[in-house]
Amino acid sequence: MKLFKNQWSNIIFIVIILAMLIPQTRKPIQIFVNKLISFAPSVNDEEDRVKLADYNWVLEDSRGKRVEFSEFEGEVIIINFWATWCPPCIAEMPSFQELYVDYQDKVTFLFVSGEQRQTVENFMKRKRFDLPAYKMLTKTPEPMDGKTLPTTYVISKDGSIVVDKVGAAEWNSESFRKTLDELIAE
Repeated sequence: MKLFKNQWSNIIFIVIILAMLIPQTRKPIQIFVNKLISFAPSVNDEEDRVKLADYNWVLEDSRGKRVEFSEFEGEVIIINFWATWCPPCIAEMPSFQELYVDYQDKVTFLFVSGEQRQTVENFMKRKRFDLPAYKMLTKTPEPMDGKTLPTTYVISKDGSIVVDKVGAAEWNSESFRKTLDELIAE
């Protein structure tokens, strides 16, 4: 019996490893861990901010309508590159949803996925998100690069990239809301 008591930590470790190997349990564990380690994104120093090269980018909205990115020039924009199969993306979506509820009339939100429209729509319905989802029809403007998921850019009214965050973050934090409020007031 004494041998069994000393082995609890090993047993727990083995169970966690096995849970990570099974696809049905791996994804929820990854989402949970990403939520635990997500912090508010850091803001780029003013001297380190890069401006968008141009606003030549074409997207397609959830209804199949063509959207020109240039329509949003002069606005505060949050662009999130994500996928329905990406655990860090899924982990940060609830914080984006809470932020979207309060800022949807003040900030342009673009959630860009390379997946089929029906896949994204089903995911949004199942998770009860009403975030505006888009699909890229042309290449993103420089220097944005949404190849690593999730990647999020916050763009100021003058086209400067204020935040460029790779990985999950807590977007509904007090500090990020303060940053957004400052950008909106500019």
